[in-house]
Amino acid sequence: MSKKVLVVDDEKLIVKGIRFSLEQDGMEVDCAYDGEEALNLAKQNNYDMVLLDVMLPKYDGFEVCQQIREFSNMPIVMLTAKGDDMDKILGLEYGADDYITKPFNILEVKARIKAIMRRTSPLKVEKVDPNRISSGDLALDTESRRLQIKGVEINLTSKEFDMLLLLVNNEGKVYSRDNLLHAIWGTDYPGDARTVDVHIRRLREKIEPNPSEPRYVHTKWGVGYYYQK
Repeated sequence: MSKKVLVVDDEKLIVKGIRFSLEQDGMEVDCAYDGEEALNLAKQNNYDMVLLDVMLPKYDGFEVCQQIREFSNMPIVMLTAKGDDMDKILGLEYGADDYITKPFNILEVKARIKAIMRRTSPLKVEKVDPNRISSGDLALDTESRRLQIKGVEINLTSKEFDMLLLLVNNEGKVYSRDNLLHAIWGTDYPGDARTVDVHIRRLREKIEPNPSEPRYVHTKWGVGYYYQK
C-alpha cells in the first residue's frame, strides 16, 4: 500500500516540487496552502506523514500541529527557517516528531521524509507476544502503537511511543541523551540532544502522576534517562 502524505505550505512552487518528487516514488500526496485547509484534510484522512510549514495563513503551523495532536498521532514534520532554533523547539513542544530546515534541496527533503517514515514505522520487539508488552501499570501494544496505564489510554506521538518502548524493553539501563537521539531519530538526524529533553518532558507530562517526581521515566543526573516500574 502506498504511503499517503499531506504537504502544507503557502508557497505553491515548494508544494509542487515536493509533490512531484514524492509521487515519482509512488506516494499519494495531498496539498494544503493554509492552516484551516490542512486541519480539514487531517481530520478526513489518516496520513503516513504531514509535512507542515511554520508560516501559514489562517492558522500557523504550531496551531495546526497542536490541534492535530488532539485527535491523531500521525507523524508531523515541521518546515522551519534555517538556524531558527526557537521554531524547532516550539515545533517539538507542540507535538511535532521532527523538523526540516529551509531552504532545502527537493532530493534531500525526499530522502529525509523516507528516513522519518522508516523510523516511525512500528518497532519489532523480540517478546513472547510481540504485539503487547506489560510492565507494571503500563501496557504497550506495538501493533496499534497504543499505550494504556491502569487501563486508561494515553495519547503519545510516534517518537514518544518509540522512546518509551525502548526504555521499557531495557528496564534499568541508563541511556545518555546522545544514545537516545541516535536510537530514536537515527545517526543522520541533524538535531541535538535538546530534542531528547523536550520529548522526555512531554512524555512525563502524559504518563507521570507527578512529572516533577517521575514514577516511570527517571533521570540519572549527569548520565541520562532510564525506566523503572
